[in-house]
Amino acid sequence: MSELDALADATRRYRRTKTAHDEAQEAVAQAALAALKAGHRPTDVVEHSPFTAAYIRRIARDAGIEPARPGPKPTKEESDHA
Repeated sequence: MSELDALADATRRYRRTKTAHDEAQEAVAQAALAALKAGHRPTDVVEHSPFTAAYIRRIARDAGIEPARPGPKPTKEESDHA
C-alpha cells in the first residue's frame, strides 16, 4: 500500500469517526438539556457529562432556560427529594 493509499484510508476512518463523534456529542447535549428541563441542577448535569459548566449554561440559555436566581441554592439532597 502506498503512502497516499494509507492517507486515503486514514482520512476515511477520520471522517467516519468524526461523524460518530458529532452524533454522540449531539445525543449528550440533548440528554443534558432533558436533565436540565427535568429540574436537575446544572452542577449535577456537568458532573454526569463531558461538558464544561460554561457549555451546559450555554445549552440551557439557548433553550430558553433562565439562570437560577441569586441566593442560596438547594443542596443535592434537597433537590433529590423535590
